[in-house]
Amino acid sequence: MSTVSRMPCVDALKAVACLLIVFHHLAFYGPMSDIAYPLMPTVIDLLYQYGRMAVQAFFVIAGFLLATKFAPEGAATVSRPLNAIYQRYLRLVIPYLVALVFAIVCAALAREWVSNDSIPDAPSFAQLLPHIFLLQDLLDQEALSAGVWYVAIDFQLFALAALLLWLAGKIEAHYPRLSILGPLFITLLTLASLFVFNRNQGLDETALYFFGSYGLGALAYWATRRPKGMAWLAVLCAVVLAALLVEFRGRILVAGCVMLLLGVARQSGALERWMMPGFLTYLGRISYSVFLIHFPLCMLVNAVFFHFFPQQPIANIIGMLIAVCISIGGGALLFRWVENRPGSKKRLLAPTGFLVGGIIVAHQIS
Repeated sequence: MSTVSRMPCVDALKAVACLLIVFHHLAFYGPMSDIAYPLMPTVIDLLYQYGRMAVQAFFVIAGFLLATKFAPEGAATVSRPLNAIYQRYLRLVIPYLVALVFAIVCAALAREWVSNDSIPDAPSFAQLLPHIFLLQDLLDQEALSAGVWYVAIDFQLFALAALLLWLAGKIEAHYPRLSILGPLFITLLTLASLFVFNRNQGLDETALYFFGSYGLGALAYWATRRPKGMAWLAVLCAVVLAALLVEFRGRILVAGCVMLLLGVARQSGALERWMMPGFLTYLGRISYSVFLIHFPLCMLVNAVFFHFFPQQPIANIIGMLIAVCISIGGGALLFRWVENRPGSKKRLLAPTGFLVGGIIVAHQIS
């Protein structure tokens, strides 16, 4: 397997965040964690309460990478925003739909072994359609797999940022002196999110709620392109501190730390030079596929270990570790067979067909 990476530090961050999310879901969704709890209550409690915050690292990194691709010098280069948004949709949705087919079938199999609230019911057509278009949360439909809300938010964030950069580019074309409009638009929306939108739980199904983390990533990249990069990073840190003083939120603290780490690494040159273990860089590359596939695999492992070891804490701790390893293996296969292959309009139809077929199979198994 190839472990060559242009930014090993970024891949390592994604790898660690991915593992934390997998462990969080294992702690959050039983029954293995419930049975194992007496042997390591503190660890499971920490993963249960705080593991989900690792997703903020993905938002910050996504914003950072958006800036590197679409506005590397600050000036926007998004000339065809709808095409860019469509390509992002394909990039996210093709492996996502394949993973949902697998999740539907795994849930049907798991229901044969164990009864648990964490196992989704067989989906209806009313659930299927919103998932295809990443609208399940906005339309109040139950998710077919844990964590799929992230995919919808990531797409919303990208679309919103791409449109802002495109608008800035159109204005800059007529007024060349306004060459900082792209970063300015991103800055204003980042501030609005940090101080207003992110404090409103009713907006947590929208990009506005999470744009603070996303924007911090983009701003960290632009800050380190300036002569006094560390001074600009200090300003960003002051903004994060002010937002935390207005209302402390652990997710914003995590986003601020990741932003600072990326900024310092880029300013010092460590972003490209800092070598990481090959396993971490590879896991970072496949982290999206691991994120998509881990929950259905963990469901199956939960069901098997609960069936055979319903009261053995040590066995269930081993089961949790096995679930992590299987999740990484499953993610590697999904990455190799689906995510890492070039997208096309025709390939979008295949996962949709698999999704419909998966529902039929799931109903038959159920």
